[in-house]
Amino acid sequence: MSEDEYGDPSRLPAVREYNVVDSVPGLARVAGAAALHTAEWGLRTTARSWFRVGKAVTDRNEAASLVHDVGQYVGTVGDLARQVADGTPVAKALLNAGEALGAVSDRPVAVNGEVLANRPQTLRERGEDLLHRSRDVWSTDDRHPAFDRILDELAPDEGRILLLLLRGGPQPSVDIRTGGLTGMVSSQLIAPGLQMIGPRAGVRYLEHVPSYLHNLFRLGLVWFSREPVTDHQEYQVLEAQPDVLDALHSVKFAKVVRRSLHLTPFGEEFCRLALVDAEEAASDLPEHAAPPDADGKDRPRP
Repeated sequence: MSEDEYGDPSRLPAVREYNVVDSVPGLARVAGAAALHTAEWGLRTTARSWFRVGKAVTDRNEAASLVHDVGQYVGTVGDLARQVADGTPVAKALLNAGEALGAVSDRPVAVNGEVLANRPQTLRERGEDLLHRSRDVWSTDDRHPAFDRILDELAPDEGRILLLLLRGGPQPSVDIRTGGLTGMVSSQLIAPGLQMIGPRAGVRYLEHVPSYLHNLFRLGLVWFSREPVTDHQEYQVLEAQPDVLDALHSVKFAKVVRRSLHLTPFGEEFCRLALVDAEEAASDLPEHAAPPDADGKDRPRP
């Protein structure tokens, strides 16, 4: 096959044979790292670029397109495909392609535990490097360094949940507790955090939604508020769901405590940068409350 044939994205059998697209989150991160530091793309407008990387997390066609485009823009599509066919991990081949133009990433990239770029070794050296970059007035890389890692640690269903929160605003949830006179003195939790986020987001694996939410909380993207959403009609459909009714009927006296789920400010920034295009990111999107201070009170939004 000639090198020209490799330029056609439909003629990349080697990439597909190695199931590259099946590892979309990791591929998206490394492909994005190579692409974002390629001078040919003119990528100092990071929002549009990271939209493609974020989309590749949930869309295997976008991931395959990203692989092709990175290679095409550095003029090494044929070489890239041949490297992969020879057994070179595609992530490393992409990074090599980016480095071919002298555009080495400022941050280290690891593939299967192998560090592909050097970094200071000691904490003090790393701190000095961090402060040195903070004084670089010419740097336009304004994305948080954790965003690279976060893309690698998200399931496709979790991307759908984040989009629901970004576009749909805070989502209602309820706790079911014991009620009646006894419940006024000592109420016991029966079923916590019941919600409809999975069906509303269109996730594939509904049974994994609790795990998805815990992972998003672990990554600092969402938080669980004790307060209800402002539109109390949001709870009418939720409180009629079978799991909520089963919990209510499991004891003689039960009560519903209304809660809500929000994006954190960090999560909002991540979603605007990685999961939607620049035009949507700049538009008016639903507001989320900020996590509470140490005293437990919600902070007003800045």
